[in-house]
Formats: sequence, structure tokens, C-alpha cells
Amino acid sequence: MDRDHERIHRDERGLRSVGMTELQAIYAELGLAKEDLDILSTPRRSLTVSFPVKLTSGKTQMFQGFRVQYNDARGPAKGGIRFHSEMDEPHARELAFLMALKCAVVNIPFGGSKGGVAVDPSRLSVAELELITRGYIRAIADYIGPFKDIPAPDVYTDERTMAWILDEYERITRQHVPAIVTGKPPELGGIPARRYSTALGGIHVLERALKERGMSPQGTRVVIQGFGNVGENMAIQLHQRGYRIVAVSDVRGGLADPEGLDIVALTRYHQDTKSLQGFPGGREITNAELLTIDCDVLVPAALSNQLDESNARDVKAGIILELANAPTTAQADEIFFERGVMVIPDILANAGGVVVSYFEWSQNLSNDPWPEAKVLQKLKDLMTTAFHDVLVLCKGSSCRLRKAAYQLGVKRILDAERLRGNL
Repeated sequence: MDRDHERIHRDERGLRSVGMTELQAIYAELGLAKEDLDILSTPRRSLTVSFPVKLTSGKTQMFQGFRVQYNDARGPAKGGIRFHSEMDEPHARELAFLMALKCAVVNIPFGGSKGGVAVDPSRLSVAELELITRGYIRAIADYIGPFKDIPAPDVYTDERTMAWILDEYERITRQHVPAIVTGKPPELGGIPARRYSTALGGIHVLERALKERGMSPQGTRVVIQGFGNVGENMAIQLHQRGYRIVAVSDVRGGLADPEGLDIVALTRYHQDTKSLQGFPGGREITNAELLTIDCDVLVPAALSNQLDESNARDVKAGIILELANAPTTAQADEIFFERGVMVIPDILANAGGVVVSYFEWSQNLSNDPWPEAKVLQKLKDLMTTAFHDVLVLCKGSSCRLRKAAYQLGVKRILDAERLRGNL
């Protein structure tokens, strides 16, 4: 677990300027005024809190937490809570900005936020993690709420963490407030589809991209880097739809079979062993090899900065679907654009999770649970519409999908600010 924490921090450092770099790149093209840029580059609220927790050892330790609410012109802030030893305010600020753009791109009424606690969960018991979660929520309780800022799971937090947050917030406010947090257990008002919504949203976008290129799902060869919750769910659902998964990987390495891996057997093996290594149904490969395997679609669903100028020209996929955060560097993005590779950017491709979180929030406010079929249909509608909106903008200006997605998100945020009289 310690190595996993270090790896996530190291590989997500690329996030710390990705959003602002892209914003600066499109500044002149959008004809933004200085006041536009000021609003976009400055968070509305940034909190740093310190709080004491009496651990199970009997000792009291101080912890530091963060919450950045980037923009709320289009609705209450929305974003995850992560527990990580290297969590800090600048990282929260960058991720909150990307969340604001993501919500605007898929056109749901949220702003962007992000936060967490500087802590290494691997060194703590479950009881201590609960105490820290509750202490953090007590410290920021005045600044969150169903119409202010709605947390969700992120790195090293999950449904159980969200249940603790819900309970602590309700203790503080002395009222029933299920809409305070999303990604909850279904028994507390969560939506079961939230568990696989990021993968499913990505599939809806991918299928629109295939249609745009005159391709069909049947037999389309897919490579997936990452076999965590998102990657594994992606493999399962693509397999069920007739795609051929020719390679997958986790942090230790991967497996490849040009005829297609047996995904049913592989997922069963992975659930039993927590590893892909040793599975008899494929050739073992490295993560570096996986990225350049001959395929139609490459799905980075693991770490940041995996596709860069050193390997971009060797990638054989015609479509790259970014389910990870910032898996493609700016240099690689330009190379892919020159080569005609369609890169579906993370702020569009992996937005399915926040879309279903929006549905969960809406249901909690109305106390009217939706049938699963309605959740899945509305997810498809929003994701395909978002792809269409980005594609139209891209065709109109002959630009990369990433640039078009940023332009769309920025335009919608600034439109809201203007309507409010802030510009």
C-alpha cells in the first residue's frame, strides 16, 4: 500500500499545471479578457484546516485537511475527497478546476471542488480512519452542504467513507440530509450504478466516436491500462458488448492475446488473487509494451503521464479514451493530433461518475428513487450529448477534442458569470 501511495503522488504531479496550461493555450483563441481569465484562474474559496484526533493508541495527533471550491456560478460545488500523505492545497486547487470544467462540459448544474486529508491510510486502522474522517467533516461542516458543496469518493476513500461523512454531517446539523454526499452505499440513498458509472459513461462516448469513424463495436480491438475499479468494469462491459479485449494490465504488468482475452475467467482470477500475474490465458507483457500493442482503441485507466513524446509515435490505436486523469502529456497530444489519432479527453471521457452523482443528489433532494433503467438511459443521453457538443465545436475550428472540450467548459462557466453580472 505504501508503494501505491507513492506511485499515485509521483504520477499525478503532472496534474498540477495541466488545467491552467491548457487554459493559457486557448486564452487568445477564445478572445478572453483579463477579467475572464482572472475569474477562471482563481478559486472562490480555499480552506486549510487543522484538527486533533485521539487515535486508538490513546495519543492525540493533529491532521491537516483541505477543501477548494473553485467555481459555483453554475451550481453548488462538486468534487471528491481523497486521503493521501502528499495531499495539499495546490493539488486540490488544480483538481477542483478540472472538476468545474468537467461538470460544465457534460452540462450538469455543478461547480467544481476537491479536498482531502494529508494522511497515509495504510498506516491507520479502520477505526482511526473513521475518527479522522469525522474530524475533517467537523472542521469543514460550515462550508459544505447540499446547496454549497457536495463531496464524493476519490483516492483511498469509498462508500464506507461517504457513509461516515453523511452520519457526521447529520449529527452536526441534527437533520436528515442524504444529499450532502454522493457515492454512498445504496442502503443510505446511493445508486448502485455509481460503482461502474465512470466506465459506462466512457463506453457511451466511445461508441459515438466509433460511429463517427464508421466502426462498430463487434470485434473492435481494445487495450486497457489499469485493472482497478474503472478498468475492470470497462473490460467486463466492453466484453459483454462484443468488443475484443486484446490486452490489459495492472501496476505489476499485463497480459496480451491478439485473439482476445477470456475476460470472464480473467476477472474471476483477478478477484481471487488480486493480481493478473499467473493467469494462464495470455502472454505476459510490461505496461510499456501494452501501450504500443496493435489495437483499435487504447484506454488509459490507471496513472497520469503514461503517453508522452517518447512513445506517442509508437501507439497504434486510432482512438484513445482517457479514463485516467491526465494520462496524455501536451507533447503527446500534439503528436496524436498530427497523426490523426482521436484522443477523447479525460474531462469528457471519465465524466460518467459525476453525472451519476448528479442523479444521486437529485434523487436525495426529491426523496424519489429512480429505476435503474432511468439512471442508465439518462447517463447515456448526457454523455452522448456532451460528445456531440464537443465534436461540433471541434469540427468548426479544426482543433483537438481536448481543446474543444476546454473551450466548451470555459464558455459555459463564463456565460453563467456574465448572466450573474460578475463580468
